[in-house]
Amino acid sequence: MRIHITYTGGTIGMIESDHGLVPGADMRGWLRRLLGESDELHDGDVTFTELDPLIDSSNATPDNWQTMIDDLWTHRDEADAFVVLHGTDTMSYSAAALSYALTAFDKPVIFTGSQHPLGKIESDATANVTGALNAALSGHAKGVSLFFGHHLFAGNRVTKASSWAFEGFCSPSTGTLACTGTPWQWEPFDNPGEGWTNPKPYARHDVAVIDTVPGMSAKRLATMLDPLPEAVLLRAYGVGNIPSLEPGFADVIAGTLDAGVPVIVASQCEQANVLLGRYETGDAIAKAGAVGTGDMTLEAAYAKIIFLLSQGLGGAELSAWMSRSIAGEITLESN
Repeated sequence: MRIHITYTGGTIGMIESDHGLVPGADMRGWLRRLLGESDELHDGDVTFTELDPLIDSSNATPDNWQTMIDDLWTHRDEADAFVVLHGTDTMSYSAAALSYALTAFDKPVIFTGSQHPLGKIESDATANVTGALNAALSGHAKGVSLFFGHHLFAGNRVTKASSWAFEGFCSPSTGTLACTGTPWQWEPFDNPGEGWTNPKPYARHDVAVIDTVPGMSAKRLATMLDPLPEAVLLRAYGVGNIPSLEPGFADVIAGTLDAGVPVIVASQCEQANVLLGRYETGDAIAKAGAVGTGDMTLEAAYAKIIFLLSQGLGGAELSAWMSRSIAGEITLESN
């Protein structure tokens, strides 16, 4: 099997500097030594791209998502599976974003990284990279997935759960695709989505992501939405509830919708199923045209909004697509 590795940066390849960790490790040499110990893969079976510049994933933008996509397509016919080495902070955003753009790619793409740089004795880099390579070699991985801490997850169903634990990611709504072992334990997961034909490239868009908090006033919400963004991702309580007794709060949301700006309502709960109108506190914004994210993660919902805006969608058309599955990011029965 031929595997292509795209190295984007992140903790896995960082070294100490006077200003903290920065990219700088010899990733290519480290991978060559790692493959030299393998009976299944050899140096000639693996191609490698080091993106320029390498970044801390906290600096990632939709432009970086597109750079990854372009590299994968460039090498698509040369490899059978793909591994993306990425920083952990925004890995779940990137994995979700690529899942929407690569529904026609038809080859597995597996994200991974590490909590410690590869040069540290206590690093989890080797375990995660070999895990991603094993997932690629298995023939079971499909679409875009993420391997971390002995588990394989669907790329658009995962969230970063810990900044320090070796099992740093979880999939709160759907669980894992596989767990390492002798042999690996694979779980059934079949939610492919509708796909997207000939997607346009990712571009930056102005999306406001706002958390509701106790005591938040309508004036504060209005100020946060002035000037109006292209879309709003409102992180509400529970199943999509807002402070309905706060004077004018729902009116601000209704006015935003009336201006043609889609308002997408997510939950602050890690494990949630947004059902607008289930309670009176969410009914007013549902009637005004806000839509919920179902059981999507925050990362999947945000990346989906950026994807849809990049396709030229907006307003009611974008809102309608939020409840449709592009790449298995949402459980349709839950919405």
